[in-house]
Amino acid sequence: MRMGLAIDASCDLSQEFLQKHRIAIMPITVRVDSEVFMDDRKPAEIQRFIDRRLGSRSHSAETEPCPVEEVQKLFLEKLVLEQDCVFCLTITATRSPINEHVNKASFAILKNYRQVREKAGVPGPFMMRVVDTGNVFTGAAPAVYEAARLIAANESPSTIRERLVHIASHSYGYMLPRDLIHLRNRIKKRGDRSVSLLSAVVGTALDIKPILRCFRGETSPVGKVRGFDQGAEALFGYVTRRVRAGLMVPVVCVSYGGDLEVLPHLPGYIELRQACAECGVELMEAPMSITGMVNVGEGAVTVGFAAEEHEAEF
Repeated sequence: MRMGLAIDASCDLSQEFLQKHRIAIMPITVRVDSEVFMDDRKPAEIQRFIDRRLGSRSHSAETEPCPVEEVQKLFLEKLVLEQDCVFCLTITATRSPINEHVNKASFAILKNYRQVREKAGVPGPFMMRVVDTGNVFTGAAPAVYEAARLIAANESPSTIRERLVHIASHSYGYMLPRDLIHLRNRIKKRGDRSVSLLSAVVGTALDIKPILRCFRGETSPVGKVRGFDQGAEALFGYVTRRVRAGLMVPVVCVSYGGDLEVLPHLPGYIELRQACAECGVELMEAPMSITGMVNVGEGAVTVGFAAEEHEAEF
Protein backbone atom coordinates (compact mmCIF):
# COMPACT_ATOMS: atom_id res chain seq x y z
CA MET A 1 0.00 0.00 0.00
CA ARG A 2 1.30 3.44 -0.95
CA MET A 3 1.02 5.80 2.00
CA GLY A 4 1.80 9.49 2.22
CA LEU A 5 1.58 12.59 4.38
CA ALA A 6 0.00 16.02 4.13
CA ILE A 7 0.42 18.88 6.60
CA ASP A 8 -0.63 22.50 6.84
CA ALA A 9 2.05 25.12 6.27
CA SER A 10 2.30 26.22 9.90
CA CYS A 11 3.74 22.83 10.95
CA ASP A 12 7.44 23.71 11.19
CA LEU A 13 9.75 21.08 9.68
CA SER A 14 12.92 21.33 7.65
CA GLN A 15 12.74 21.56 3.87
CA GLU A 16 15.06 18.55 3.61
CA PHE A 17 12.67 16.40 5.66
CA LEU A 18 9.63 17.56 3.69
CA GLN A 19 11.29 16.75 0.37
CA LYS A 20 12.69 13.40 1.53
CA HIS A 21 9.26 12.16 2.54
CA ARG A 22 7.38 13.92 -0.28
CA ILE A 23 5.06 15.62 2.19
CA ALA A 24 2.24 17.63 0.62
CA ILE A 25 1.66 21.13 1.98
CA MET A 26 -1.73 22.79 2.48
CA PRO A 27 -0.86 26.50 2.11
CA ILE A 28 -1.98 29.46 4.17
CA THR A 29 -2.53 32.88 2.61
CA VAL A 30 -1.09 35.78 4.63
CA ARG A 31 -2.06 39.39 3.92
CA VAL A 32 -0.14 42.27 5.48
CA ASP A 33 -1.77 45.53 4.38
CA SER A 34 -1.63 45.37 0.56
CA GLU A 35 0.98 42.63 0.38
CA VAL A 36 0.10 38.95 -0.06
CA PHE A 37 2.32 35.99 0.86
CA MET A 38 1.64 32.33 0.12
CA ASP A 39 2.81 30.42 3.18
CA ASP A 40 3.64 27.06 1.62
CA ARG A 41 6.98 26.43 3.41
CA LYS A 42 8.98 27.26 0.29
CA PRO A 43 12.26 28.90 1.34
CA ALA A 44 12.04 31.68 -1.23
CA GLU A 45 8.67 32.92 0.03
CA ILE A 46 9.76 32.74 3.67
CA GLN A 47 12.88 34.73 2.80
CA ARG A 48 10.80 37.29 0.88
CA PHE A 49 8.70 37.86 4.00
CA ILE A 50 11.82 38.25 6.19
CA ASP A 51 13.47 40.60 3.68
CA ARG A 52 10.40 42.87 3.67
CA ARG A 53 10.96 43.56 7.40
CA LEU A 54 7.26 43.55 8.21
CA GLY A 55 7.70 42.95 11.94
CA SER A 56 6.16 46.28 12.93
CA ARG A 57 3.05 45.68 10.81
CA SER A 58 2.53 41.92 10.68
CA HIS A 59 0.63 41.73 13.99
CA SER A 60 -2.36 43.09 12.03
CA ALA A 61 -1.99 40.50 9.26
CA GLU A 62 -4.91 38.41 8.06
CA THR A 63 -4.28 34.67 7.67
CA GLU A 64 -6.51 32.43 5.60
CA PRO A 65 -6.01 28.67 6.06
CA CYS A 66 -6.33 26.46 3.00
CA PRO A 67 -10.08 26.49 2.19
CA VAL A 68 -12.17 23.34 1.88
CA GLU A 69 -12.23 23.58 -1.92
CA GLU A 70 -8.43 23.79 -2.17
CA VAL A 71 -8.00 20.79 0.12
CA GLN A 72 -10.35 18.83 -2.13
CA LYS A 73 -8.44 19.94 -5.21
CA LEU A 74 -5.08 18.90 -3.72
CA PHE A 75 -6.39 15.43 -2.97
CA LEU A 76 -8.55 14.76 -6.02
CA GLU A 77 -6.04 16.12 -8.56
CA LYS A 78 -2.89 14.74 -6.97
CA LEU A 79 -2.88 12.69 -3.77
CA VAL A 80 -5.61 10.15 -4.58
CA LEU A 81 -3.60 9.29 -7.71
CA GLU A 82 -0.21 9.06 -6.01
CA GLN A 83 -1.19 7.33 -2.75
CA ASP A 84 -3.62 4.73 -1.43
CA CYS A 85 -3.72 6.21 2.06
CA VAL A 86 -2.84 9.74 3.23
CA PHE A 87 -2.41 10.87 6.81
CA CYS A 88 -3.30 14.53 7.07
CA LEU A 89 -1.82 16.19 10.15
CA THR A 90 -2.85 19.69 11.20
CA ILE A 91 -2.01 22.14 13.95
CA THR A 92 -4.41 22.19 16.87
CA ALA A 93 -8.08 22.78 16.08
CA THR A 94 -8.23 25.18 19.05
CA ARG A 95 -6.03 27.68 17.17
CA SER A 96 -6.92 27.23 13.51
CA PRO A 97 -9.91 26.14 11.38
CA ILE A 98 -7.67 24.09 9.08
CA ASN A 99 -8.53 20.84 10.87
CA GLU A 100 -12.22 21.58 10.38
CA HIS A 101 -11.60 22.42 6.71
CA VAL A 102 -9.80 19.12 6.12
CA ASN A 103 -12.52 17.10 7.83
CA LYS A 104 -15.19 18.82 5.73
CA ALA A 105 -13.17 18.25 2.56
CA SER A 106 -12.76 14.56 3.37
CA PHE A 107 -16.45 13.87 2.70
CA ALA A 108 -16.23 15.03 -0.92
CA ILE A 109 -12.82 13.41 -1.39
CA LEU A 110 -13.97 9.99 -0.22
CA LYS A 111 -17.16 10.34 -2.26
CA ASN A 112 -15.45 11.23 -5.54
CA TYR A 113 -12.04 9.54 -5.48
CA ARG A 114 -13.22 6.32 -7.21
CA GLN A 115 -14.10 7.95 -10.51
CA VAL A 116 -10.85 9.94 -10.45
CA ARG A 117 -8.75 6.82 -9.88
CA GLU A 118 -10.71 4.72 -12.38
CA LYS A 119 -10.29 7.38 -15.06
CA ALA A 120 -6.52 7.37 -14.46
CA GLY A 121 -6.36 3.58 -14.36
CA VAL A 122 -5.45 3.45 -10.66
CA PRO A 123 -7.01 0.37 -9.02
CA GLY A 124 -8.19 -0.13 -5.46
CA PRO A 125 -9.67 2.02 -2.68
CA PHE A 126 -8.29 5.20 -1.16
CA MET A 127 -8.19 6.19 2.51
CA MET A 128 -7.42 9.42 4.32
CA ARG A 129 -6.95 9.85 8.05
CA VAL A 130 -7.07 13.29 9.67
CA VAL A 131 -5.04 13.79 12.86
CA ASP A 132 -5.18 16.88 15.07
CA THR A 133 -1.65 17.23 16.49
CA GLY A 134 -3.01 19.30 19.38
CA ASN A 135 -0.06 21.63 18.93
CA VAL A 136 1.42 24.50 16.93
CA PHE A 137 4.54 25.13 14.84
CA THR A 138 7.38 22.78 15.92
CA GLY A 139 5.02 21.14 18.42
CA ALA A 140 3.46 19.32 15.45
CA ALA A 141 6.83 17.95 14.30
CA PRO A 142 7.06 14.82 16.53
CA ALA A 143 3.80 13.38 15.17
CA VAL A 144 4.81 14.09 11.55
CA TYR A 145 8.27 12.62 12.14
CA GLU A 146 6.78 9.48 13.69
CA ALA A 147 4.28 9.14 10.84
CA ALA A 148 7.11 9.18 8.30
CA ARG A 149 9.00 6.54 10.29
CA LEU A 150 5.98 4.23 10.56
CA ILE A 151 5.14 4.61 6.88
CA ALA A 152 8.72 3.68 5.98
CA ALA A 153 8.35 0.62 8.23
CA ASN A 154 5.19 -0.32 6.29
CA GLU A 155 2.99 -0.40 9.39
CA SER A 156 -0.77 -0.71 8.89
CA PRO A 157 -2.92 2.45 8.67
CA SER A 158 -4.76 1.55 11.88
CA THR A 159 -1.49 1.06 13.77
CA ILE A 160 -0.11 4.34 12.45
CA ARG A 161 -3.20 6.35 13.34
CA GLU A 162 -3.34 4.95 16.86
CA ARG A 163 0.32 5.77 17.42
CA LEU A 164 -0.03 9.29 16.01
CA VAL A 165 -2.94 10.10 18.32
CA HIS A 166 -0.84 8.90 21.25
CA ILE A 167 2.20 10.97 20.21
CA ALA A 168 0.05 14.04 19.61
CA SER A 169 -1.27 13.82 23.17
CA HIS A 170 2.32 13.79 24.46
CA SER A 171 3.78 16.52 22.23
CA TYR A 172 5.03 19.78 23.67
CA GLY A 173 5.54 23.01 21.76
CA TYR A 174 7.49 25.81 23.45
CA MET A 175 7.71 29.40 22.20
CA LEU A 176 10.07 32.21 23.17
CA PRO A 177 8.97 35.54 21.62
CA ARG A 178 11.40 38.36 21.04
CA ASP A 179 8.81 41.17 20.83
CA LEU A 180 6.22 41.05 23.60
CA ILE A 181 4.18 44.00 22.29
CA HIS A 182 3.87 42.27 18.91
CA LEU A 183 2.72 39.07 20.61
CA ARG A 184 0.19 40.94 22.74
CA ASN A 185 -1.23 42.80 19.74
CA ARG A 186 -1.46 39.60 17.73
CA ILE A 187 -3.27 37.54 20.34
CA LYS A 188 -5.58 40.47 21.06
CA LYS A 189 -6.53 40.46 17.37
CA ARG A 190 -7.32 36.75 17.73
CA GLY A 191 -9.49 37.37 20.77
CA ASP A 192 -6.99 35.82 23.20
CA ARG A 193 -6.40 37.44 26.62
CA SER A 194 -3.40 35.41 27.76
CA VAL A 195 -1.06 38.45 27.62
CA SER A 196 -2.50 41.72 28.96
CA LEU A 197 -1.48 45.20 27.82
CA LEU A 198 -0.05 45.95 31.25
CA SER A 199 2.09 42.82 31.33
CA ALA A 200 3.25 43.49 27.77
CA VAL A 201 4.27 47.08 28.55
CA VAL A 202 5.93 46.19 31.85
CA GLY A 203 7.58 43.13 30.30
CA THR A 204 8.94 45.21 27.43
CA ALA A 205 10.23 47.93 29.77
CA LEU A 206 12.01 45.37 31.97
CA ASP A 207 12.97 43.12 29.04
CA ILE A 208 11.01 40.23 30.57
CA LYS A 209 10.13 37.44 28.13
CA PRO A 210 7.49 34.76 28.69
CA ILE A 211 8.13 31.14 27.80
CA LEU A 212 4.90 29.82 26.32
CA ARG A 213 3.86 26.17 26.03
CA CYS A 214 1.26 24.48 23.85
CA PHE A 215 0.10 21.09 25.13
CA ARG A 216 -3.05 19.21 24.13
CA GLY A 217 -4.47 22.24 22.38
CA GLU A 218 -3.96 24.71 25.23
CA THR A 219 -1.37 27.51 25.14
CA SER A 220 -0.23 29.29 28.29
CA PRO A 221 2.89 30.87 29.85
CA VAL A 222 4.96 28.44 31.94
CA GLY A 223 7.89 30.67 32.81
CA LYS A 224 9.40 34.12 32.44
CA VAL A 225 12.96 35.33 32.12
CA ARG A 226 14.76 38.64 31.75
CA GLY A 227 16.23 39.05 28.30
CA PHE A 228 15.95 36.99 25.15
CA ASP A 229 19.39 35.39 25.53
CA GLN A 230 18.58 34.30 29.08
CA GLY A 231 15.27 32.97 27.81
CA ALA A 232 17.03 30.96 25.10
CA GLU A 233 19.47 29.56 27.64
CA ALA A 234 16.64 28.58 29.99
CA LEU A 235 14.57 27.00 27.21
CA PHE A 236 17.40 25.08 25.55
CA GLY A 237 18.67 23.98 28.96
CA TYR A 238 15.23 22.64 29.81
CA VAL A 239 14.96 20.77 26.50
CA THR A 240 18.46 19.38 27.02
CA ARG A 241 17.32 17.87 30.31
CA ARG A 242 14.23 16.38 28.65
CA VAL A 243 16.43 14.83 25.93
CA ARG A 244 18.64 13.20 28.55
CA ALA A 245 15.55 11.99 30.46
CA GLY A 246 14.28 10.26 27.31
CA LEU A 247 11.89 11.20 24.49
CA MET A 248 9.03 9.23 22.94
CA VAL A 249 10.15 10.15 19.40
CA PRO A 250 13.88 10.64 18.67
CA VAL A 251 13.61 14.19 17.38
CA VAL A 252 13.75 17.73 18.70
CA CYS A 253 12.63 20.35 16.19
CA VAL A 254 13.73 23.97 16.58
CA SER A 255 12.43 26.78 14.40
CA TYR A 256 13.61 30.38 14.25
CA GLY A 257 11.88 33.41 12.80
CA GLY A 258 14.86 34.53 10.75
CA ASP A 259 18.26 33.29 9.57
CA LEU A 260 18.90 29.80 10.99
CA GLU A 261 22.59 30.65 11.33
CA VAL A 262 21.60 32.60 14.45
CA LEU A 263 20.69 29.42 16.37
CA PRO A 264 24.22 28.15 17.23
CA HIS A 265 25.02 31.58 18.68
CA LEU A 266 22.14 31.49 21.18
CA PRO A 267 23.11 30.49 24.73
CA GLY A 268 22.45 26.83 25.48
CA TYR A 269 22.05 25.70 21.88
CA ILE A 270 25.43 23.99 21.51
CA GLU A 271 24.74 22.03 24.71
CA LEU A 272 21.38 20.95 23.30
CA ARG A 273 23.06 19.85 20.07
CA GLN A 274 25.61 17.84 22.03
CA ALA A 275 22.93 16.14 24.17
CA CYS A 276 20.96 15.16 21.06
CA ALA A 277 24.07 13.67 19.45
CA GLU A 278 24.91 11.69 22.59
CA CYS A 279 21.35 10.39 23.02
CA GLY A 280 20.71 9.47 19.37
CA VAL A 281 18.12 12.21 18.91
CA GLU A 282 17.88 14.15 15.65
CA LEU A 283 18.04 17.92 16.13
CA MET A 284 16.01 19.30 13.24
CA GLU A 285 16.35 22.98 12.40
CA ALA A 286 13.49 24.56 10.48
CA PRO A 287 12.70 28.06 9.28
CA MET A 288 9.65 29.36 11.10
CA SER A 289 6.61 29.55 8.85
CA ILE A 290 5.33 32.95 7.76
CA THR A 291 2.23 32.19 9.83
CA GLY A 292 4.45 31.52 12.85
CA MET A 293 6.32 34.81 12.44
CA VAL A 294 3.04 36.67 12.11
CA ASN A 295 1.71 35.15 15.32
CA VAL A 296 4.78 34.87 17.57
CA GLY A 297 6.94 37.54 15.95
CA GLU A 298 10.11 37.64 13.87
CA GLY A 299 13.20 36.54 15.74
CA ALA A 300 11.20 34.16 17.94
CA VAL A 301 12.23 30.58 18.76
CA THR A 302 9.94 27.56 18.99
CA VAL A 303 10.91 24.04 20.11
CA GLY A 304 8.91 20.82 19.82
CA PHE A 305 9.37 17.32 21.22
CA ALA A 306 7.30 14.38 22.53
CA ALA A 307 7.79 13.01 26.03
CA GLU A 308 5.95 11.44 28.91
CA GLU A 309 3.72 13.90 30.72
CA HIS A 310 5.66 16.16 33.08
CA GLU A 311 5.63 19.61 34.66
CA ALA A 312 7.53 22.46 33.05
CA GLU A 313 10.56 23.49 35.10
CA PHE A 314 11.70 27.09 34.56
